[in-house]
Amino acid sequence: MAVSQIRNSALPFINLLRLKGVPILQQLHLEERILRTSAENWCIINDGTIDPTIVMGISGKAEELVEIESVLRDEIPVIRRFTGGGTVIVDQGTIFVTFICNKDAVPGLQSYPQPIMSWSSLLYEKVFQGIGDFRLRENDYVLGNRKFGGNAQSITKNRWVHHTSFLWDYQITNMGYLKHPKRAPDYRQARDHLEFICRMKDYISRPNFINRTIDSVGSHFLLKSQSAETIQFPPGSKFEPSSRLLTSHELGEASFKSLTANTASQLL
Repeated sequence: MAVSQIRNSALPFINLLRLKGVPILQQLHLEERILRTSAENWCIINDGTIDPTIVMGISGKAEELVEIESVLRDEIPVIRRFTGGGTVIVDQGTIFVTFICNKDAVPGLQSYPQPIMSWSSLLYEKVFQGIGDFRLRENDYVLGNRKFGGNAQSITKNRWVHHTSFLWDYQITNMGYLKHPKRAPDYRQARDHLEFICRMKDYISRPNFINRTIDSVGSHFLLKSQSAETIQFPPGSKFEPSSRLLTSHELGEASFKSLTANTASQLL
């Protein structure tokens, strides 16, 4: 047996699911169901989502993160997802890559946030080899000192999920729906959104990025292609998704909290 065959036989299997334009809420429900009811490793790549949508982390507060009046006026959906991390606005220019793995899937990898983040950066270093100045800065992927990839995670007793939204492109007007967060990475240095982020399309084509990502995943796992129609879950497994849309009533309450906080600060 050739050395390469021996090396490949030792790699764990991972299911590769490629999607295109799947609504982000549907994707989040699928990811959480796989995390909680499956015992297999998965990599999911979703090339864009249909409508502009704001996605907050599980502990995100709309009154602190979102320009609520504009969101209500323009009917922009706001989702609270099942993972941690910050707030993003996603649309057709966003590429999503998700890893859902058993805690022993990657030899020697501890299932804690920072080790998983560091491991993922090694995978993407290969993707961006020779393309820009790729680095992991705090919890973000950057080219130079500009963010193009935001990460979030959820870790259970036996499994973990690490998912990334990549800014292949973005609409400047959409960034106006997001507030400057109170807690921001140090390297942001108080820059506004447009000075802080960059477009991946200025560095790499969309198909090339996806193909290079799949190649890099293939250096860590044995790939098994799947389709959404053939996914099977354990019979009788119960699942209630925790990612959900915020209602107009909830956003209205958040708007009132924001207004009250602003009034109080002006009186101090």
